[in-house]
Amino acid sequence: MLKRDFEKLLLQAVDEGLSSLGESSRQAIYFHLKKNFNIKKKEIPNKIGNFADAIEKIFGSGADFLEILIMKSLHEKVGGIFEPRGSTDFAFTEYVIEVKRNFVEKKRLTSKENPLKEIIQCEEMEIEA
Repeated sequence: MLKRDFEKLLLQAVDEGLSSLGESSRQAIYFHLKKNFNIKKKEIPNKIGNFADAIEKIFGSGADFLEILIMKSLHEKVGGIFEPRGSTDFAFTEYVIEVKRNFVEKKRLTSKENPLKEIIQCEEMEIEA
């Protein structure tokens, strides 16, 4: 459940980052990722390294700007939940992995403090679906 929550937030962050290039560009990038790199939009969270490599191949050094936009958006979406364990000098893929780890840990702790909260969240997600 928590993994799916994070994946949804990550996909939203990626979408926002790509949207900064314009709607038609965003759609073209998703098409290019699928056709040339075998990465479907919904697979990005599970292929984050491949996604980063593909973005770097598509944009070259301009990929850094796009990755920063995605990281900023992701940071906002997870509510600023991020406490790095060691170095704070992260590459895009490392950053996403660390934020995911931290997000899942924090959410688990929160739900353990209040077990009913997780049940309520599950019911709310079922209602949305």
